[in-house]
Amino acid sequence: MKGFIGEFEELVLLTIACLGEEAYGVAIKENIEWRADRKVSIGALHSTITRLEEKGFIKSWLGGATRERGGRRKRYFELTHSGKAALHSIKTLRDDLWQNAKVNLEMNYEK
Repeated sequence: MKGFIGEFEELVLLTIACLGEEAYGVAIKENIEWRADRKVSIGALHSTITRLEEKGFIKSWLGGATRERGGRRKRYFELTHSGKAALHSIKTLRDDLWQNAKVNLEMNYEK
């Protein structure tokens, strides 16, 4: 894996995967806000997206200009093979930790 994936980076990667061909900045932001019930600044999202591109976890391209956007183009994102591998790796780690913590969580809950 190319570096550690933080919690917000994981949310962004998973959201891009969920949105598929509709993964662009505003859609990613709104989807995270809706699913995680938390506010996301566009600045935090852009710096995270830049970091993920630098790590090689996502790639982007510009869509066509639209009248609704005043002739501006949307930047779309998709996971790379490395991004998918990083998500699988962090999921495996989390699953292992949850499985191993389960006994202690259950014991502490019953007290």
